[in-house]
Amino acid sequence: MMTLKVCPSLLLLFLVHSVWTRTVRQVYNELDPEHWSHYTFECPQECFCPPSFPNALYCDNKGLKEIPAIPARIWYLYLQNNLIETISEKPFVNATHLRWINLNKNKITNNGIESGVLSKLKRLLYLFLEDNELEEVPAPLPVGLEQLRLARNKISRIPEGVFSNLENLTMLDLHQNNLLDSALQSDTFQGLNSLMQLNIAKNSLKKMPLSIPANTLQLFLDNNSIEVIPENYFSAIPKVTFLRLNYNKLSDDGIPPNGFNVSSILDLQLSHNQLTKIPPINAHLEHLHLDHNRIKSKCVNGTQICPVSIAVAEDYGLYGNIPRLRYLRLDGNEIQPPIPLDIMICFQLLQAVVI
Repeated sequence: MMTLKVCPSLLLLFLVHSVWTRTVRQVYNELDPEHWSHYTFECPQECFCPPSFPNALYCDNKGLKEIPAIPARIWYLYLQNNLIETISEKPFVNATHLRWINLNKNKITNNGIESGVLSKLKRLLYLFLEDNELEEVPAPLPVGLEQLRLARNKISRIPEGVFSNLENLTMLDLHQNNLLDSALQSDTFQGLNSLMQLNIAKNSLKKMPLSIPANTLQLFLDNNSIEVIPENYFSAIPKVTFLRLNYNKLSDDGIPPNGFNVSSILDLQLSHNQLTKIPPINAHLEHLHLDHNRIKSKCVNGTQICPVSIAVAEDYGLYGNIPRLRYLRLDGNEIQPPIPLDIMICFQLLQAVVI
């Protein structure tokens, strides 16, 4: 693998897999310190209550098999890396201010979640249940949720209407579960009007999921078995900016002529597929990952892949509305250097080409 420097400095922009929700510190600041005196500062003996962070309770890595009684003052509850199997209502009777619960890496099953216990946590914004033993998305959920993380479970079913009232949810992470195409119906994501990041990577999908929420900015579908991009698929998600389809089964025949010629997409990742040529792209695209496909050198030239004519790109120069591609990854194909000159003429903002 060789990286070709195209300008004096090499700048690689790494995606931050997050969405714009309130930070812990912002939420923490909403609680006026003058009000802390109204709470008694009891602390469960199994846990740690930091004096400098009085509305947080740390019960992680304690070998707990059940959730202790949560004091009324607690907003942030950390229970990850335990042996907890159940979520019952009793520990949360006084915990009416909870905003954040981390239950990652436990042994929670759907049968272990008491009916309605989660939906009663009216102020909950963040719910982390990664690395458990869930077989379906738990329901019902708190209507105010902003982030729901369910990665690395055994989820194969999404109950009908489970997301319908989650109008504030901005991030939904379902990666590395057992989802088939049949689990994602046309109304599965109905109601997620604020969703910005959807992660369904590492499942068993063969088709692009139906009815992705229109406001989605980041769509992650890596490590599935997707073969075809439907015609005009991205017209229904006009704001999608980051699209990851690495490690699928996409071939040239499975991509419509202008399937990825979408002005909103800035970062397109198609690594480890079965492409033999570079699909048409939009002039707004900034990062393109095509490594480990079957692309040959003869298919890499400016005439074929430049989103505008070479003559137009050359005339615009550095001050015109030229294609914005800055990073191009082509290693793991059947391509030999050097990169053709017309590629450089077309993509005058290129800062790195990896071959």
